Amino acid sequence: MIADINKAWNWKGFNAIELIRTNDFGNVIFKTDKNEYWRICPEEVTCLKIAENQSDFEHLLADSEFIEDWEMANIIESAKSVVGELQSDEKYCLKMPTLVSGQYEKSNYGKVPFKELILFSGSLGKQTENLKDGQKVKFKFKK
Repeated sequence: MIADINKAWNWKGFNAIELIRTNDFGNVIFKTDKNEYWRICPEEVTCLKIAENQSDFEHLLADSEFIEDWEMANIIESAKSVVGELQSDEKYCLKMPTLVSGQYEKSNYGKVPFKELILFSGSLGKQTENLKDGQKVKFKFKK
């Protein structure tokens, strides 16, 4: 998975070296070679630095709002009720990410192989990184 994270998202300027956590909605927390902590949210097509170092990360883990956002318990339960249990290599997802007006609603929940989710979100993120609100876009997807 580290190789996939670097392939999909290292255009953000990091080198991921350690997978720290994942959740059932495909969110990932990883550590870089600079000991920074980053979070990928595929449904929002984002990859953001969340902590400068281990101490900052430990403080974040004590933040109840962060933990609630990370666990996504209600969203995961709702997705599970619609699309069923996950296979070992799958994660829940939004069929249409929030970037393109996708909503956290039952009709937009799906399941996808984890690797594909990370690669797709990174590709979409790269293609849209400099877009302005309302700007038209044409996506290109490669297999």
